[in-house]
Amino acid sequence: MPELPEVETVRRGLNQLTLNQEITGGDVLLDRTIAYPFSVGEFVNGIEKNAIAAWHRRGKYLLAELSSCSGWLGVHLRMTGQLLWLDRDEPLHKHTRVRLFFGDRQELRFVDQRTFGKIWWVPPGVAVESIMTGLAKLAADPFSPEFTIEYLASKLQNRRRPIKTALLDQSVVAGLGNIYADEALFKSGILPETLCIDLQLKQIELLRTAIIQVLGTSIEAGGTTFSNFLNVKGTNGNYGGVAWVYNRAGEPCRVCGTSIQRIRLAGRSSHFCSQCQTLRGVRRRD
Repeated sequence: MPELPEVETVRRGLNQLTLNQEITGGDVLLDRTIAYPFSVGEFVNGIEKNAIAAWHRRGKYLLAELSSCSGWLGVHLRMTGQLLWLDRDEPLHKHTRVRLFFGDRQELRFVDQRTFGKIWWVPPGVAVESIMTGLAKLAADPFSPEFTIEYLASKLQNRRRPIKTALLDQSVVAGLGNIYADEALFKSGILPETLCIDLQLKQIELLRTAIIQVLGTSIEAGGTTFSNFLNVKGTNGNYGGVAWVYNRAGEPCRVCGTSIQRIRLAGRSSHFCSQCQTLRGVRRRD
């Protein structure tokens, strides 16, 4: 699933290519991709003849601010969604779900193999969170001023669950997923099975710094492509080639040479180095 760096990469590309151009129409090839409104015709009518003033990101959500106070266009890529800026004559991929048409025969095409991705049109005057309800549950963005050591500590302390599992919870850290949770835990030296309640404040400080660092590094690399992710021009992300531990089970650690291990934790794969990640926290006595 695209995580914060991949979604941010898409956002930046969309802001470079799609702004201030009128949406001349659209074609919905899979009705259930449109999460709101429930009428496909109403969705197309709501967005056409409007331009996109700016693309924003909240966690893993993309939000396009429509011109002339015409509401919002929301997108969640979910597992395999792609937003591609293409010539309208480009042959359709068999997994194309939605097409938005612009001038000069350009289009923004939503391709989604697994069909979990969603698109919303939020009408003007309606609170975005009331339609895209997942936004209301999001924690602070790692790049926001609210993402302080104290904030992260308040989300983690007193929770009796593994830190890796907690980091995947979007109400704890917005935008973080399996890839960068593994990477941040490696950078901070914390084992994924460590219980949140056992973490000391210094370890949480290290983790906060690591989260920001690995996300920033990946954004600079254009995100990670292990399977489906492409930016708006159809190009792969490059972070996978420099990942510390994710998807590197059995390979030598880039720091100490120890073989990277993989375990299953709450149904998800977790990758770590048993030598570099030794911080287990201090178990408290009740």
